[in-house]
Amino acid sequence: MNIQWRRTGDKATLYLPVLLMALLALGTWWLVRNAPAPVGSGQQKAQVHEPDYFMKDFSIKSFDATGRLKSRLVGTVGRHYPDTDTLEVDDAQMFSVSPDGRTTVGTAKRALSNADGSEVQLFGNAVITREAVAATAGKKASPAMKVESDFLQIWPNEERISTNKPVVLTRGGDRFTGDGMKYDNLDQVMQLNGRVKGVIQPAQPK
Repeated sequence: MNIQWRRTGDKATLYLPVLLMALLALGTWWLVRNAPAPVGSGQQKAQVHEPDYFMKDFSIKSFDATGRLKSRLVGTVGRHYPDTDTLEVDDAQMFSVSPDGRTTVGTAKRALSNADGSEVQLFGNAVITREAVAATAGKKASPAMKVESDFLQIWPNEERISTNKPVVLTRGGDRFTGDGMKYDNLDQVMQLNGRVKGVIQPAQPK
Protein backbone atom coordinates (compact mmCIF):
# COMPACT_ATOMS: atom_id res chain seq x y z
CA MET A 1 0.00 0.00 0.00
CA ASN A 2 2.81 2.38 0.89
CA ILE A 3 4.57 1.46 -2.35
CA GLN A 4 1.43 2.34 -4.33
CA TRP A 5 1.07 5.74 -2.64
CA ARG A 6 4.77 6.39 -3.20
CA ARG A 7 4.39 5.68 -6.92
CA THR A 8 1.35 7.96 -7.07
CA GLY A 9 3.31 10.69 -5.28
CA ASP A 10 6.20 10.32 -7.69
CA LYS A 11 3.85 10.74 -10.67
CA ALA A 12 2.24 13.82 -9.08
CA THR A 13 5.72 15.30 -8.54
CA LEU A 14 6.42 14.90 -12.25
CA TYR A 15 3.25 16.84 -13.23
CA LEU A 16 3.59 19.49 -10.51
CA PRO A 17 5.76 21.92 -12.56
CA VAL A 18 3.29 21.70 -15.45
CA LEU A 19 0.39 22.48 -13.14
CA LEU A 20 2.27 25.41 -11.60
CA MET A 21 3.07 26.83 -15.04
CA ALA A 22 -0.58 26.48 -16.05
CA LEU A 23 -1.72 28.28 -12.91
CA LEU A 24 0.86 31.04 -13.45
CA ALA A 25 -0.27 31.52 -17.08
CA LEU A 26 -3.91 31.62 -15.98
CA GLY A 27 -3.14 34.18 -13.30
CA THR A 28 -1.16 36.35 -15.74
CA TRP A 29 -4.03 36.25 -18.27
CA TRP A 30 -6.51 37.29 -15.57
CA LEU A 31 -4.32 40.20 -14.45
CA VAL A 32 -3.85 41.49 -18.02
CA ARG A 33 -7.55 41.24 -18.76
CA ASN A 34 -8.64 43.05 -15.60
CA ALA A 35 -5.87 45.66 -15.37
CA PRO A 36 -6.92 49.25 -16.34
CA ALA A 37 -5.82 50.39 -19.80
CA PRO A 38 -2.73 52.64 -19.74
CA VAL A 39 -3.32 56.33 -20.41
CA GLY A 40 -3.08 57.08 -24.12
CA SER A 41 -3.04 53.40 -25.12
CA GLY A 42 -4.69 53.36 -28.53
CA GLN A 43 -6.54 56.55 -27.69
CA GLN A 44 -5.64 60.12 -28.58
CA LYS A 45 -6.72 62.89 -26.30
CA ALA A 46 -9.25 65.05 -28.12
CA GLN A 47 -7.97 68.58 -28.64
CA VAL A 48 -10.09 71.37 -27.23
CA HIS A 49 -10.20 74.97 -28.40
CA GLU A 50 -8.30 76.46 -25.48
CA PRO A 51 -5.25 78.76 -25.58
CA ASP A 52 -1.89 77.31 -24.63
CA TYR A 53 -0.24 80.69 -23.99
CA PHE A 54 -1.10 84.38 -23.59
CA MET A 55 0.61 87.69 -24.40
CA LYS A 56 -0.09 91.16 -23.04
CA ASP A 57 0.77 94.52 -24.64
CA PHE A 58 2.83 92.83 -27.32
CA SER A 59 4.22 93.48 -30.78
CA ILE A 60 5.11 90.84 -33.40
CA LYS A 61 7.25 91.74 -36.42
CA SER A 62 7.97 89.74 -39.56
CA PHE A 63 10.76 90.33 -42.08
CA ASP A 64 11.53 89.10 -45.58
CA ALA A 65 14.72 87.30 -46.65
CA THR A 66 16.57 90.61 -47.09
CA GLY A 67 15.70 91.80 -43.59
CA ARG A 68 13.09 94.31 -44.76
CA LEU A 69 10.16 94.77 -42.39
CA LYS A 70 7.05 93.21 -43.94
CA SER A 71 4.45 93.53 -41.19
CA ARG A 72 3.89 94.25 -37.53
CA LEU A 73 1.00 93.13 -35.30
CA VAL A 74 0.23 94.95 -32.04
CA GLY A 75 -2.40 94.11 -29.42
CA THR A 76 -3.34 94.42 -25.78
CA VAL A 77 -3.96 90.68 -25.29
CA GLY A 78 -3.01 87.76 -27.54
CA ARG A 79 -4.15 84.13 -27.26
CA HIS A 80 -2.67 81.24 -29.21
CA TYR A 81 -4.88 78.20 -29.96
CA PRO A 82 -2.87 75.05 -30.73
CA ASP A 83 -5.78 73.09 -32.24
CA THR A 84 -6.12 75.61 -35.09
CA ASP A 85 -2.64 77.20 -34.81
CA THR A 86 -4.21 80.66 -34.82
CA LEU A 87 -3.55 83.84 -32.84
CA GLU A 88 -6.48 85.88 -31.51
CA VAL A 89 -5.71 89.51 -30.65
CA ASP A 90 -7.72 92.11 -28.74
CA ASP A 91 -7.54 95.79 -29.77
CA ALA A 92 -5.52 94.80 -32.80
CA GLN A 93 -3.38 97.04 -34.97
CA MET A 94 -1.56 95.63 -37.97
CA PHE A 95 0.94 97.38 -40.19
CA SER A 96 2.22 96.04 -43.51
CA VAL A 97 4.72 97.52 -45.94
CA SER A 98 4.56 96.73 -49.65
CA PRO A 99 7.75 96.30 -51.72
CA ASP A 100 7.36 99.88 -53.00
CA GLY A 101 7.36 101.14 -49.39
CA ARG A 102 3.65 101.93 -49.19
CA THR A 103 2.21 101.41 -45.70
CA THR A 104 -1.15 99.81 -44.95
CA VAL A 105 -2.68 100.01 -41.46
CA GLY A 106 -5.53 97.86 -40.15
CA THR A 107 -7.33 98.25 -36.82
CA ALA A 108 -10.19 96.36 -35.14
CA LYS A 109 -11.56 95.35 -31.77
CA ARG A 110 -10.42 91.79 -32.44
CA ALA A 111 -8.22 90.06 -34.99
CA LEU A 112 -7.63 86.42 -35.88
CA SER A 113 -4.44 85.47 -37.72
CA ASN A 114 -3.20 82.14 -39.07
CA ALA A 115 0.27 80.83 -38.22
CA ASP A 116 2.28 82.73 -40.84
CA GLY A 117 0.12 85.87 -40.94
CA SER A 118 -0.84 85.29 -44.58
CA GLU A 119 -4.54 85.53 -43.68
CA VAL A 120 -5.98 87.91 -41.08
CA GLN A 121 -9.60 88.50 -40.10
CA LEU A 122 -10.67 91.75 -38.43
CA PHE A 123 -13.84 91.89 -36.31
CA GLY A 124 -15.63 94.94 -34.89
CA ASN A 125 -15.01 98.48 -36.20
CA ALA A 126 -12.57 97.12 -38.75
CA VAL A 127 -10.72 99.82 -40.66
CA ILE A 128 -7.95 99.53 -43.25
CA THR A 129 -6.13 102.61 -44.52
CA ARG A 130 -3.46 102.85 -47.18
CA GLU A 131 -1.37 105.94 -47.65
CA ALA A 132 -1.23 107.89 -50.89
CA VAL A 133 1.72 107.59 -53.26
CA ALA A 134 3.00 110.54 -55.25
CA ALA A 135 3.68 110.20 -58.97
CA THR A 136 7.21 109.19 -59.90
CA ALA A 137 9.03 108.38 -63.11
CA GLY A 138 7.08 105.61 -64.80
CA LYS A 139 4.46 105.41 -62.05
CA LYS A 140 1.13 107.16 -61.64
CA ALA A 141 0.06 108.80 -58.41
CA SER A 142 -2.19 106.68 -56.23
CA PRO A 143 -4.61 108.34 -53.79
CA ALA A 144 -5.09 107.26 -50.18
CA MET A 145 -7.63 104.51 -49.61
CA LYS A 146 -9.80 103.63 -46.61
CA VAL A 147 -12.05 100.58 -46.09
CA GLU A 148 -14.53 100.40 -43.19
CA SER A 149 -16.72 97.45 -42.15
CA ASP A 150 -17.68 95.31 -39.19
CA PHE A 151 -15.67 92.44 -40.70
CA LEU A 152 -12.71 92.42 -43.06
CA GLN A 153 -10.67 89.48 -44.29
CA ILE A 154 -7.17 90.28 -45.51
CA TRP A 155 -4.48 88.42 -47.45
CA PRO A 156 -1.49 90.77 -47.00
CA ASN A 157 0.91 88.91 -49.32
CA GLU A 158 -1.65 88.90 -52.13
CA GLU A 159 -2.89 92.41 -51.31
CA ARG A 160 -6.51 91.27 -51.28
CA ILE A 161 -9.42 92.36 -49.04
CA SER A 162 -12.85 90.75 -48.78
CA THR A 163 -16.00 91.12 -46.70
CA ASN A 164 -19.59 89.85 -46.69
CA LYS A 165 -20.73 92.73 -44.46
CA PRO A 166 -21.79 96.29 -45.36
CA VAL A 167 -18.71 98.24 -46.36
CA VAL A 168 -17.62 101.80 -47.07
CA LEU A 169 -14.68 102.43 -49.37
CA THR A 170 -13.10 105.83 -49.76
CA ARG A 171 -10.45 106.41 -52.41
CA GLY A 172 -9.21 109.94 -52.64
CA GLY A 173 -12.36 112.04 -53.01
CA ASP A 174 -14.48 109.12 -54.25
CA ARG A 175 -16.76 107.17 -51.92
CA PHE A 176 -18.52 103.83 -52.48
CA THR A 177 -20.82 101.71 -50.30
CA GLY A 178 -22.12 98.17 -50.71
CA ASP A 179 -23.34 95.05 -48.90
CA GLY A 180 -20.10 93.22 -49.62
CA MET A 181 -16.78 93.71 -51.35
CA LYS A 182 -13.83 91.98 -52.98
CA TYR A 183 -10.74 94.07 -53.69
CA ASP A 184 -7.55 92.97 -55.46
CA ASN A 185 -4.88 95.64 -55.40
CA LEU A 186 -2.43 93.80 -57.64
CA ASP A 187 -5.01 93.45 -60.43
CA GLN A 188 -6.59 96.82 -59.56
CA VAL A 189 -10.06 95.24 -59.45
CA MET A 190 -12.79 96.16 -56.96
CA GLN A 191 -16.13 94.33 -56.83
CA LEU A 192 -18.99 95.68 -54.72
CA ASN A 193 -22.07 93.54 -54.09
CA GLY A 194 -25.68 94.19 -53.04
CA ARG A 195 -26.99 97.72 -52.76
CA VAL A 196 -24.14 99.67 -54.27
CA LYS A 197 -23.87 103.45 -54.19
CA GLY A 198 -21.01 105.65 -55.28
CA VAL A 199 -19.94 109.26 -55.43
CA ILE A 200 -17.12 110.09 -57.86
CA GLN A 201 -15.52 113.50 -57.75
CA PRO A 202 -14.68 115.16 -61.07
CA ALA A 203 -11.02 115.14 -62.00
CA GLN A 204 -9.16 118.28 -61.07
CA PRO A 205 -7.84 120.31 -64.01
CA LYS A 206 -4.08 120.12 -64.43
